[in-house]
Amino acid sequence: GDLPFFGSVLRRADCVRRCEEPRLGAVSRHRAAEEVRADFQRRVPYSYLQRAYIQLNKLEEAANAAHTFFMANPEHMEIQQDLENYTTTSGKVSLIDREARQHMEDYSAGVRHYDKEEYELAIEFLERALKGYYSEDEDCQVMCEGPQRFEEHEYLDYKAGLYEAIADHYMQVLACKHDCVRELATRSGRISPIENFLPLHYDYLQFAYYRVGDYVKALECAKSYLLFHPGDEDVLENAGYYEGLLEGTVDPATIKPRKEAKTLLRRHKLESHLLQVAAAGLGYAYTEPNYWNRYGARQDEHSVPSSVSSEPEDGPRLSLTKKPMPKPDRELKEGGPLLYSDVKFVYNSQQLNGTQRVLLDNVISEEQCRELHRVASGIMLAGDGYRGKTSPHTPNERFEGATVLKALKYGYEGRVPLKSARLFYDISEKARRIVESYFLLNSTLYFSYTHLVCRTALSGQQERRNDLSHPIHADNCLLDPEANECWKEPPAYTFRDYSALLYMNADFEGGEFIFTEMDAKTVTASIKPKCGRMISFSSGGENPHGVKAVTKGQRCAVALWFTLDPLYRELERIQADEVIAMLEQEHLGPSEMNINPKDEL
Repeated sequence: GDLPFFGSVLRRADCVRRCEEPRLGAVSRHRAAEEVRADFQRRVPYSYLQRAYIQLNKLEEAANAAHTFFMANPEHMEIQQDLENYTTTSGKVSLIDREARQHMEDYSAGVRHYDKEEYELAIEFLERALKGYYSEDEDCQVMCEGPQRFEEHEYLDYKAGLYEAIADHYMQVLACKHDCVRELATRSGRISPIENFLPLHYDYLQFAYYRVGDYVKALECAKSYLLFHPGDEDVLENAGYYEGLLEGTVDPATIKPRKEAKTLLRRHKLESHLLQVAAAGLGYAYTEPNYWNRYGARQDEHSVPSSVSSEPEDGPRLSLTKKPMPKPDRELKEGGPLLYSDVKFVYNSQQLNGTQRVLLDNVISEEQCRELHRVASGIMLAGDGYRGKTSPHTPNERFEGATVLKALKYGYEGRVPLKSARLFYDISEKARRIVESYFLLNSTLYFSYTHLVCRTALSGQQERRNDLSHPIHADNCLLDPEANECWKEPPAYTFRDYSALLYMNADFEGGEFIFTEMDAKTVTASIKPKCGRMISFSSGGENPHGVKAVTKGQRCAVALWFTLDPLYRELERIQADEVIAMLEQEHLGPSEMNINPKDEL
């Protein structure tokens, strides 16, 4: 009984071998080493291409090569700087990702048209995206049949019998194929996929087809979506509504879900079953991921509400409301006591058009601002805190910084007044207490990083500036404006929970702190720094922010990031605490700041 099975395996292997060589050449020509494959996956050749194009003075090609590399390596600061330079020098705004996946590009375009209520164009791009998705899925399945590495066994010592060896290898191929769903939903340079990616195509399409009056297609797409989420009440209701519209013209029972969706889902379920059976029988761990997370939903509040009143009460409702979002890690509160009588409340989250935001004044006095500025001039180094880069975010400004520990060491050595060095330590602790209290946190807020930073406008480089002093970003996730997402994954500082900026001066031009929407373009609040003013906010994707260009003078602030996880406490802060304890044992005492908190409410 084995022979027909193994005969077919041998014939297929022979077929692949005979097909491969005439089309691709000798194995040595197309079988790349693992290191080479990894370089191509990380788009390393585009980094070389960029440099080569610069030498040839082909700036447009260099910019596109840099952009292509950066899309897969968003943490690469040098390439980011190169891109900003290209934008500044050539005015080139639209850059091309030469490795962009077409189905992703079409999907994004379809969503943009959908948001603008351009439903016919949305349908065109989303249908094209679906066609591209299924084509990419075929390619992904085939590529998984290439060489595999046995994760739990060294090849040379591998002693498994015939069936164990086949099963072990096949399970890796199957796991790779099963994960194509995640692979096709993940943007370059990201770890996390777009949630609910494939079903969302049908979700957008069912409502778009309804809008253009094609109720047959609307029902077909609604039924296709329900294959993935059969219990979705909103889409079930929509499907029933479409059936009502078709009554008397078309038998709704004849309208079936799309065949390709049905086939993919059936295959996916069988793969999952085999993987779980194998895991139980062969003794290795396997957990089925949630590939169709329903929290990935259309967000239509910006495009549809204006037409809600014109919709019949029993019409499709899915597109008129948000799907439930995941619950946050903690309950979000604000409005707690400010602890210090001299601190003045200015604006809360609602007044700042956002979530978990607060603006305060008089956190430190004018005299303390001047004293802190004198300390800064004595301890700051260009590029400190920015891996030695003096212009990490823009070539038009110089950045200098210093940490609390450095200030205390300089004070202990007598290079700056010890009282002034201690001031930096004390005001950062004051800020921490205020943030912890105002946001009504139930657990201790720890320092994650404390940095005194000044940015200075470089003379002769301020004309025609169109860049920012600090590009729009979020503090604990990778902001992806095109996808309207913020990916909480490395290299982002995912452990940061709250941020604060305490300003030291106002005698400069530009430098406003801004909050934006997730698109990194729509400004929701703008704050002009001044002595003693502090802006604090939660560090996630709900608060994208940046700094406008400093065009004249020097802007200084104490930047503070906090975490609720003691594992990520700032090491230098712990060492600074030890220095303070040592100083107090030597009876050098705290700085005379008069910042003792009043009785807490």
